[in-house]
Amino acid sequence: MAAEPQPKALTRKPLLLNKVEGSQEVVNMAAIVPKEDGVISVSEDRTVRVWLKRDSGQYWPSIYHAMPSPCSCMSFNPETRRLSIGLDNGTISEFILSEDYNKMTLVKSYQAHQSRVIMILFVLEMEWVLSTGQDKHFTWHCSESGQRLGGYRTSAGACGLQFDVETRHVFVGDHSGQVTILKLEQESCSLVTTFKGHTGGVTALCWDPIQRILFSGSSDHSIIMWDIGGRKGTAIELQGHNDKVQSLSYAHHTRQLISCGADGGIVVWNMDVERQETPEWLDSDSCQKCDQPFFWNFKQMWDSKKIGLRQHHCRKCGKAVCGKCSSKRSSIPLMGFEFEVRVCDSCHESITDEERAPTATFHDSKHNIVHVHFDATRGWLLTSGTDKVIKVGVRNVLLL
Repeated sequence: MAAEPQPKALTRKPLLLNKVEGSQEVVNMAAIVPKEDGVISVSEDRTVRVWLKRDSGQYWPSIYHAMPSPCSCMSFNPETRRLSIGLDNGTISEFILSEDYNKMTLVKSYQAHQSRVIMILFVLEMEWVLSTGQDKHFTWHCSESGQRLGGYRTSAGACGLQFDVETRHVFVGDHSGQVTILKLEQESCSLVTTFKGHTGGVTALCWDPIQRILFSGSSDHSIIMWDIGGRKGTAIELQGHNDKVQSLSYAHHTRQLISCGADGGIVVWNMDVERQETPEWLDSDSCQKCDQPFFWNFKQMWDSKKIGLRQHHCRKCGKAVCGKCSSKRSSIPLMGFEFEVRVCDSCHESITDEERAPTATFHDSKHNIVHVHFDATRGWLLTSGTDKVIKVGVRNVLLL
């Protein structure tokens, strides 16, 4: 039930604190170093770099390390300074960074996948390294020994990966649009359930362990909020991008979801509001408002001597309607529609100005975003893009 393409809502240009340039290829992932004015990045140019801010105000590499294969992803744990790097050849290499971030020491490498590593998560509490690859496998390893503990074959290559420490549930989102939930033990896993709500592949996952809500972003331009902890099976759509959703991050203290798209758009969603599920689209052979037949309803067309009409659906009530009975458009923010979408005429009259009040803010990053990282302690946002640039410290982006 994707929203129809509409002009983007009023956007604001966020304040850019700094740009980090120097990579020769796409920066696949980057992260702000906590309590330091620095950035860690991995790139298709096979380099791992740690950038520290100098007195000149510019970021310069304090570490420049070449890997044997393009770097596809990374996971950094500030407590242990352990840096896990996924490579295009399926290897995961682990390093320990020095306290001054001027040196990195290789701890171990292991062949986790048969092809490109897509996502890595290091779980300190379990001493596990979780990963997904283009080989359609989810695997987990012991971070101390490097031993493979287990694996699970997904229905397609997986881009989304999240883990809940309390319940040991792992969430895997794949290119088929499916999210798989597994229960992990030390050396085994069991399938809990799968669910699917996207019409395109899942491109990113984000987990809120406090509210027990999973967010999934997709190539269909949408985000779905899955209320797993509420046990009500609620799935709420968020429509605010004009291109595929590339990355998600969640600010727990303000209950705001940050989503980034391939169009360079950054959307900050206020999740501290009571949102509504979008209705199921109803099936009908004729308009449920004026009873005009749709074009496949030959019998009613013949009996009434009327030409069949094209079927549409009201995004608010879900009824099947003709174009004449759904001539109006409206945003419905509490249903996740920040852009104007098709509604039937009666629903349009019932929507108040208060109900049209936006629940998200829009920002233009001016580059095609691949990954986003949010530092909640400083309110800084980092984006890395296909333009080989890292944009650091987008301040005030979370002000609604």
